[in-house]
Amino acid sequence: MWLTNLKLVLPERMLGRGSLRLEEGLIAEVIEGDVPEGLDCKGLTAIPGVLDMHGDMLERELEPRPGTMFPVQLALNELDKRLVGNGVTTAYAAVSFADGPGLRSEQRALELIGAIHQHRPRLLTDLKVHARFEVTTPHAAPILMEKVAEDEIHLVSLMDHSPGQGQFRDMETYVKYYVKWLGSSSEQVETIARQRAEVAVQGPQAWQIGREVAEVARKQGIPLASHDDDTAQKIDLMADLGTSISEFPVTLEAACEAKKRGMWVVMGAPNALRGGSHSGNLSALEGIAAGVVDALAADYHPASLIQCAFRLANKGLLPLHESVKLVSQNVAAMCGLSDRGRLEPGLRADVVLVEEGEIPRVRAAFRQGQRVYWDGWLDYPN
Repeated sequence: MWLTNLKLVLPERMLGRGSLRLEEGLIAEVIEGDVPEGLDCKGLTAIPGVLDMHGDMLERELEPRPGTMFPVQLALNELDKRLVGNGVTTAYAAVSFADGPGLRSEQRALELIGAIHQHRPRLLTDLKVHARFEVTTPHAAPILMEKVAEDEIHLVSLMDHSPGQGQFRDMETYVKYYVKWLGSSSEQVETIARQRAEVAVQGPQAWQIGREVAEVARKQGIPLASHDDDTAQKIDLMADLGTSISEFPVTLEAACEAKKRGMWVVMGAPNALRGGSHSGNLSALEGIAAGVVDALAADYHPASLIQCAFRLANKGLLPLHESVKLVSQNVAAMCGLSDRGRLEPGLRADVVLVEEGEIPRVRAAFRQGQRVYWDGWLDYPN
């Protein structure tokens, strides 16, 4: 089928009026101008399907309020709708291999991974598994490595959320954050914090199990990320482990060092959209202005991805074809997905149609040429 009367966001330029032909799940042609037999898209802007490499939303769908649990399949279905409604056609659900208050444990991780693989053939989004491994919970490592070996994991990130470094510079910040986020008691959070701090204080020894996880992931060809990098020394450690992605660096020093070491740098789209970090760390806008940000991730808010891409262009910070790369082409490249992320012939027909404005609105989304979101604003042919 032809989609016509479109503004096309191509990899290296904008095409003010053009058309796309979708055939057998792929983009077959990209041309300038209209075609008479095409579906009139009323001047909407076509961008590649958005990719999110780190989204924590599944946990909130499972337990929207402390103690209010819902079935995993229901949570998956609801998150699936939210994602495609915001133009996300490929997403990595972050699953935590860590003990702590709330939903995060290796047993919960196994349940979620099993459910994702069971239901993903029927989901609208191409949903993949992003395993978050806390190096301060080494007993979870064998379970994670088993899942990696079984090809049930698509991305691994190594992280240390113990207080005193990274995202949490002191115990008070750590406790306040998790009490508010998880609805747990301060005593419960403090106990977990002390346990993690005791492991983390061992220094390099605490990362030995992380090194073993990294080695297994690399052997399986799985992209490896670090998380909340705060110093050049931390980047040195993570690069030595073979990580290729630095997620959410908390200082500009760390982000610059990651770029210097050839790593992809990912910041939070909510951070960029809101104009700053909710926890007082590096502003994504500062990183973008410094030229060290390669991609944006939903983190906890999928709507921020497209909103941020268009706002960066509207504010003149980046051309639209460059800002869209932060949520499509660059994410595909860092995750090893060479079949998507660009509006080019021969690639997957993952296409999102957006009505531009102060608050851009997704009007339709295609995944491999099939409609996965359609709000009725366009007249679809019978």
